[in-house]
This record gives sequence, C-alpha cells and structure tokens, in this order.
Amino acid sequence: MKTIVMTGGTSGFGADTRRRLAAQPGTRVLSGTRRTASGDPDTASGDADALPLDLARLDSVRAFARAVTDRLDGTPIDALVLNAGLSFRTGDRRTVDGFETTFAVNHLAHYLLIRLLMPNLAPKATVIVTTSGTHDPDHDTLLPTPPRHADARLLARPDTDPERDTDPRSAGGRAYTSSKLCNVLTVRALAARPEARSGQWRVLAFDPGPTPGTGLLRDASPTMRLAWRILSRATRLMPRFNRREAVAAALTDLTLGAVTTPPGHYYARVVHNQLTWTAPSRLARSDDARDALWADSADLLSLP
Repeated sequence: MKTIVMTGGTSGFGADTRRRLAAQPGTRVLSGTRRTASGDPDTASGDADALPLDLARLDSVRAFARAVTDRLDGTPIDALVLNAGLSFRTGDRRTVDGFETTFAVNHLAHYLLIRLLMPNLAPKATVIVTTSGTHDPDHDTLLPTPPRHADARLLARPDTDPERDTDPRSAGGRAYTSSKLCNVLTVRALAARPEARSGQWRVLAFDPGPTPGTGLLRDASPTMRLAWRILSRATRLMPRFNRREAVAAALTDLTLGAVTTPPGHYYARVVHNQLTWTAPSRLARSDDARDALWADSADLLSLP
C-alpha cells in the first residue's frame, strides 16, 4: 500500500491530481480539507481520506498532523504533496496567530507540516512543495512584484519591514511572490537536512506555471475570476497558459516517481503543458537565505 498525504487537493489541478493518485491500485491519499459551513470536513475529496485542515490556523495544522499520524498507525508516508496556496488582492490580512495570511498559509503552515510529519516519511519518500515562477524576477509573469527577500520575521509581520509596500495591492502581490520564494528555499533546506540525506528522500519544488481554472484567485475581483474561468476553457488558443489536466498529470507523475529527476535538479516547471527542469531564482539558490529561513521559521513556531 502506497500512502500519500496531500494539501490543496480539493480544487483546480490539485483535485485532478488527487483523483489520479487515488485511482492508482494500492494507493491511499490522506487529504487535508477545509471545514464546511456546518463545521464538518469537506468530503469533496472523493476516494481520498478527508481530514479537516485550516492552514490559516496553526492549531489546525498541528491537529491535522496528529490525525494523519493516528490514521497511519505506523504506516510510513511514501509521498508528501504540499500543494495548497492562496493569493489576496491586498496584504492587510492576518491570521489568528498574528501572522500575515499569505505567508502563514503558503509557507509557514507547510513548513510546520514538514517538521511534524518528517518522522513518518518512508525511506526514499517524495516530498513536493508547489511554488510559482513569480518568485523569480527574471521570469515574465503576471505579477510585477517580485520578492525583495525571504526574511521570515519580516514576512510574518510586514508592518515591521522598513521597505514594506505602502500600496495594499503591491503588498498583496509581494506577499504571494515572497511566500513562493520561501517554498523553494524550504525544499532546498529540507533536502540538506541529515534526515533527508540518510532517508534518501526526493525533495522537489513544483511550478505549475500560469494555470487558469484553479482556486488561487478566489479573492480576486468578480471580473478577474470570470476571466480566469474563461481562460481555463481557451488555453489551447493561448500557449502562455497551461491546461489544468497537463499540470495534474505532471504532478501525479512526480508524486508517483514516474519521472526521473535529472541529477542536480529539484525545480520542476510546467511550460507549454510540458514538464521541464530548470533553476529557480538567484535568491532561491542562496544557502544563507535557505538556512536563515529554516531557522527563523522554526523560531516563529517555537520549534527547535
């Protein structure tokens, strides 16, 4: 039995990926889901085991990790797929824990899950964290606000950043791109850990590229959300955008180990519906930024 733990598997290409994974013979998918208005877990995850998870609440993240461990009952995790993400129009939202929401959900919650679930990872396990090409200022992306740094303390509490954006929309965009930079750095930091080396874990950053039809822009204006839905039906006419099905197929293959990772590569990017291997941004390749982010994130979460 292959066991996969996943976030971000209830909408967009994440839902397609979860269904593909759950359809594999001898495969079990434990999927974190937001609660419905009634307070019950959203069971839209179909064949997967649905467990409640609110990434904007660190107590929920810890409860999810405990629930996963209990459900595993000693069975190791073969693949950990951290795919959930969000983006807000402005950067003025805060979680109940007091952190900027985009950073807290996209980076800090997933960092915490990695730390809590590391003891459950099987030898030669796969860990995938979904990032975005918007973290790289050299990429021509839809967001003109690349990250300035990956300082966890300043990203968690941007009001303390002397170079913070005064325009709320710029702040929202930069919070997203910065969190995606943190995702890549976290992948590199985890791969450098002694546990990952001894366990021969395969640790990857996954960049789906611009993929209409996902829930990423749920906070966008009604006009933008409509345009995003229309684009999802016209991607064949617009080569810049990837098809949801192609991205799901790529993420599924990476999760199942059906794709061979080229030596020295860890950044998988979907371009024109094809999986490619490239290098992340210059800052994402900084060992100093990598090590500082790991340590500062642990400090924010009161972890060793």
